[in-house]
Amino acid sequence: MMDRLREGVNGIAVKIILVLIILSFVFAGVSSYLVGGSGNVAAKVGNTTIDRGAFEQAYQNERNRMQSQMGDYFSTLMGDPQYVQTFRKSVLDRMINDVLLEQYAQTLGLRVSDDQVSQLILTMPQFQTNGKFDQDIYAATLRRAGFSPDSFAEYLRKDLLRNQVVSAIQGSEFTLKNEVEQQTQLLTQTRDIQTITLNIAEFAQKAQVTDEELQAYYKSHSENYERPEQMKVAYVELSAEQLKQAITVSDEEAEKYYQEHLDKYSTHEQRKVRHILIKDDEAKAEEILAKLKDGADFAAVAKESSQDVGSAKQGGDLGWIEKGVMDPAFEEAAFDLASKGDVSDVVKSDFGYHIIQLEDVKAPQSKPYEQVAADIKSEIRDQKAVDEFYKLQSKLESVAFESPDSLDEAAKVIGQKIQTTDFISQADAPEILKTSAVAQALESADVKQEGMNSEVLEVAPEHVVVVRVNDVRDETTLPFDEVKEQVKTQLLATKGEQAALDLAASTVESLQKGDDKVLADNGLAFGDEQNIDRRSPLANDVFAMPHPNEDKATYSQTKDEQGNIVIVKLNKVTSGSDDQFEQQIASQLLRMNNQQDLEVLLSSLRESTSIEYKTLSEQ
Repeated sequence: MMDRLREGVNGIAVKIILVLIILSFVFAGVSSYLVGGSGNVAAKVGNTTIDRGAFEQAYQNERNRMQSQMGDYFSTLMGDPQYVQTFRKSVLDRMINDVLLEQYAQTLGLRVSDDQVSQLILTMPQFQTNGKFDQDIYAATLRRAGFSPDSFAEYLRKDLLRNQVVSAIQGSEFTLKNEVEQQTQLLTQTRDIQTITLNIAEFAQKAQVTDEELQAYYKSHSENYERPEQMKVAYVELSAEQLKQAITVSDEEAEKYYQEHLDKYSTHEQRKVRHILIKDDEAKAEEILAKLKDGADFAAVAKESSQDVGSAKQGGDLGWIEKGVMDPAFEEAAFDLASKGDVSDVVKSDFGYHIIQLEDVKAPQSKPYEQVAADIKSEIRDQKAVDEFYKLQSKLESVAFESPDSLDEAAKVIGQKIQTTDFISQADAPEILKTSAVAQALESADVKQEGMNSEVLEVAPEHVVVVRVNDVRDETTLPFDEVKEQVKTQLLATKGEQAALDLAASTVESLQKGDDKVLADNGLAFGDEQNIDRRSPLANDVFAMPHPNEDKATYSQTKDEQGNIVIVKLNKVTSGSDDQFEQQIASQLLRMNNQQDLEVLLSSLRESTSIEYKTLSEQ
C-alpha cells in the first residue's frame, strides 16, 4: 500500500482533482484560510488547531458559492437558525477531515517534495498560454486570491499530501464483472405493458351524496375546514431604494466627486519585478547579491539558486505587482527601486530573504470622466438615499414610540402612506410581513393585544417597517353552510376514487383468475402495448410486479401522476444489455465504493483522534 500511496500523487486523476479543488479556492479567495485570522480556535484535532479566522473565511467562501448557485432559495434556508448551525458544522467538519487526512498521511511517512509541487504548478493548464507556463497569469491569479508564491505552494503541498491517501484508496478499489453485468441488466431492464386508466373525475361525476353524508363527512374532517387566526395589519415602510427614486444628481456634483476621488478611477502604479528567494540563509543571500553586483545575470542566477518553486524556472519573474498585494517589506523595497535594472539589497520578509530586480514600470492612468459619469451618479444617488434613510429612520423611531396609538404621525414624518391589509394569516400575508422580525412583533402582547405600534423593524439592509394590528379574529371551524360546496366536492372526489379503486381491484382479481369477461362487462379495454423503463412514472409499481410466467400476463393496479387509478397488464420482461452503459455503471460503482472506503477511513480516524469543537455560533 505504501508504494501505491507514494505513487498516487503523480497520477493524472489526482492532478485533475487537484486542479478543480485548487481553482475553486483560488477564485473564491482563500488567503485567510491559509494564514489564519484572530488566533482564536474553531476546533482542535489531536494536537492540531483550526484557526477561527480560517474557519470563518472558509464558511463565508462556501456560503458565497452556495448563494451564487441557489440564489433566493439559499437565502431563505439561511433564515433558519437551525439550518445555519448545520451548514456551519458541515464546513468545519470538512476542515477537520482535511486535517485528519494530513495527520494520517504523516503517520504513514508520506512526504511531498518541492519538486513535486513545482512540477504541478508548471503543468496546471490554468497557468499556461499555448501549452507553456505563463508567469504573468500565475502571478496575477495568486495576487487576486491573496496568495504569495510560498503560501500557494504550501497549500498545494497539503492537498497533495491528503490526496496521496485518497489516491491509494481509489487505486485499491475494484468491481467484479458479474456485479457490473447484473447491475446493468437490472437498470436497463424494460417491461412491455398495457394499461386501463380509470379517471376518478368521471367516477366523481357519477357519484351521489346525501345531506346526511355531507354532514357526517364535515364532522369527521372538520380539520379541513378550519380557518387560522387572522388579523388586519397596518404598516408604514421606509427603504433607501424607495428614496433613491426621487433623488437626482447633477453633472456638477458628479464632476466634483470625480475630482475629489480621482484615485478611485485611476490604475495604480505597477512594477514588473524578478526576485531570488533564499528561505533560511541570509549569508547565502548576501553571497548571491555579491555575484549580481559583479555582473552576473539576474535571471540565470534565479533559475539556479532561487528557492521559490513558482518563479525560479522563469528566472524569478513575478510579473506585474502593485501596492497592497505583497509582503510589506518586499513591497517597500520593490517600490524604492528607481530605474529599470536596479537590484535591491537583501530584503527580509516572513518568507525568507529576497533580492529584487526592477524590470519595468507602468505609471497610473485615470479613466476619463465621461467613461465613469453614470457610475458616479449612481454611487452618489445611492449614498444620498442611504444618508436620507438613516435620518428618517431616526425620526421614525422617535415618532413611532411617542405616538404609539396610531401610524399617522409616523407616516407623515417619513412622507410615506399607511398600507393596510384585509384579514390575513401568516400564510397569505404580504412578503414584507412574513419576515421573522415582523412575524414575532405581530404576535407580541403590546402589538397584538394592546394595539400599539411595533418598534422599527429591519426587514432587509436599509429597509424597515413599523406595524400595528387593527383587528384580530380567532382560529375557528367554518360553519357547515359556508363550506358546504367544498365539502361536497371533496366527498364526491373521495367516493369517485373509492369506486375506481373497487372496480380496479375486482377487475385485477378476475383477470388473475383468467376471467377476461370482466372487461366487456364493465366496458373496459386495454390500450396499445408500450415498452417502459425505470424512468416511467409507473415504474415503481410496475417493476415490483411478478414476472409473466410462460407467456401468461400478470396484473396489478397503481396510480398515475394525476392520481387516476391504472390497471396494468404486464406482458413481458426484457433484460437489458448496453456496453456503453455498462462502463458507466462500472465507473459509478467504483466511485461509490471509493466514497464508502474514504468515509470508513475518516470514521476510524475520528474515533481514534480527540476532536474538540470550540465554536459553531453564527457571527
